[in-house]
Amino acid sequence: MVTAPETFQQVFREMCRVLEPQEGDQAVFVSRQLLMRASGKSATSLLRDMRQPLPEHLDKKLAGMVYRIMQGEPLAYVLGQWDFYGMTFLVTPDTLIPRDDTTAVVDLAVKRLKLYPQHRPRVLDLCCGTGCIGIALASQVPDARVTCGDISMDALAVCKRNIQRLGYAGRVNALQMDAKKPPDSFFGLYDLVISNPPYVTDQEMTQLDASVRNWEPHLALEGGADGLDFYREIIRNFTDRIHPGGYLAFEFGMGQGPAVEKLLLDAGYTIEQWADDSGGIQRAVIARHGEPERDEAGRIVPHSQS
Repeated sequence: MVTAPETFQQVFREMCRVLEPQEGDQAVFVSRQLLMRASGKSATSLLRDMRQPLPEHLDKKLAGMVYRIMQGEPLAYVLGQWDFYGMTFLVTPDTLIPRDDTTAVVDLAVKRLKLYPQHRPRVLDLCCGTGCIGIALASQVPDARVTCGDISMDALAVCKRNIQRLGYAGRVNALQMDAKKPPDSFFGLYDLVISNPPYVTDQEMTQLDASVRNWEPHLALEGGADGLDFYREIIRNFTDRIHPGGYLAFEFGMGQGPAVEKLLLDAGYTIEQWADDSGGIQRAVIARHGEPERDEAGRIVPHSQS
């Protein structure tokens, strides 16, 4: 007797059953995401086809994906992609997974750039990883020209793929850049430097959730004894790469706001605005570097492109 092939619905229910002890309430979400990714179906088409037989070749593929989740691998790495700011970014274990917390610093930067008097503002996304910040800014500020910089060539390879597949090759580029060293002069000056740098303290690194500690790149997490090493170095090395009247924007960890504020104020910056994440935790700041040049009538004089 020939057994009828399992339907999408039957496989979905079995995945939920297997994943529920580990994933709890997220088991349904995770199972749906895996099924959509493996089959190439949208949420709508998957719902429509739930009673259809599951193609035989997907059995082994789904089993492998479920096994990876059971080993603790983050869903984003299993999927190979993750959504941020309305776009889907490729992700690999060479990059941090984009998180909703980071929308706070992007929102701050978008608001300032839309009011910025300079045409075609130059933006540097430092410690860029996937490039999600820089590309998100480019999507919201159509005349911005964005450079994504990271020390990791593996992360830059992912960033470059995201730039290409999301259609921003004309306005966004990716270059190797060390946040702890002064940039070469050929990079020119920027109207905004924005960064979500490593900010996890040495002690916090030992206490991170296993899904982060065991899978995400430590290079993008470790911020030193107090978590502020990169903030000090970025302010020291990149302040003179910002046009007078331009901006420096940071994401930071929970409770680090006062320390980041002191570093900025001590370096002569003026705090413009703070932002909380979706959980109400202070998460981002944007600060102005000096004052723009003005004419006799007090109007800002646009600077030449560098």
